Amino acid sequence: MTAIRGYVAPTSDRSAVGVHSLDHFTLAVPNLKPAQKFYGDFGLDVRDEGGSLGLKTYGHDHRWGTVVEGSRKRLHHLSFACFPDDLTRLKAQAEANGVVLVDPPPGFESNGFWIRDPAGVLIEVKVAPKSSPDRKLSGPWSSSPEGIPGAPVRSKAPVIRPRRLSHVLVFTTDIGIALEFYARNLGLRMSDRTDKVAFMHGIHGSDHHILAFAQSDAPGLHHCSWDMASVDEIGIGAAHMADKGYTRGWGLGRHVLGSNYFHYVQDPWGSFAEYSADIDYVAKQQDWPGAYHRDEDSLSLWGPEPPDYFIVNHEAGTRA
Repeated sequence: MTAIRGYVAPTSDRSAVGVHSLDHFTLAVPNLKPAQKFYGDFGLDVRDEGGSLGLKTYGHDHRWGTVVEGSRKRLHHLSFACFPDDLTRLKAQAEANGVVLVDPPPGFESNGFWIRDPAGVLIEVKVAPKSSPDRKLSGPWSSSPEGIPGAPVRSKAPVIRPRRLSHVLVFTTDIGIALEFYARNLGLRMSDRTDKVAFMHGIHGSDHHILAFAQSDAPGLHHCSWDMASVDEIGIGAAHMADKGYTRGWGLGRHVLGSNYFHYVQDPWGSFAEYSADIDYVAKQQDWPGAYHRDEDSLSLWGPEPPDYFIVNHEAGTRA
């Protein structure tokens, strides 16, 4: 057992119970039209689902995100998926820990159960197929042969499409309490953390993090992250979004914790969508050597300094 400033990381246990995937996130915004345009320009397959938007990736039927109308922009809920045999165990585990079960929000059917985390974020735990990857999915990194141009002219750049949702980062009021809650009740394990951010992975094999936290005085969505096949696709996506008028963001760079290459694009409500590639992978039953890091390692190995607006929680109206 490794104690990291109040959080105790469990060792690998084949009898452990835990969710296997972040199934999807649901975001409420005042108007669906800007959301339809932003996520469509970003490269997602945006479906009109009759009063809401479904966020899919091309060639994949899984719905990674839902956007609904609300009085203001806010994180509506997070949905986690588990194997059928684990649902009853997870529910009993949460109840034994004193977590109160709540009713699902109107219009959201579920085969699982609903709870709230200590910061007030609504969580669904349900039975669904595993959508987190079972191995690391790297992209093509080979160089072009001699005598052949390695890049097309910009006017003929390929259309880039995210492959899947990688993770979300949410604001929370106490990172240590959040880590303990999601470990005890959902079976997630801490990958790495600093004073300002923390990262958690699934026990059945997942990216370095499927869920991350940033310190704030209120809950909220900071960003959703989408897996790309290569660094080149990140750059093409960033240039395309800039051409569409989405010029605020952060990147290109490479993170320290998770190691992924990144570029963030600010959405119409102040949060971000991230193009990400080559994130670290934690295999099933692996003991990831999670550690407490200095704050300087919470952001990037290289790349530009983040803009001031990158750390603002617009759902609280205050700086995170």
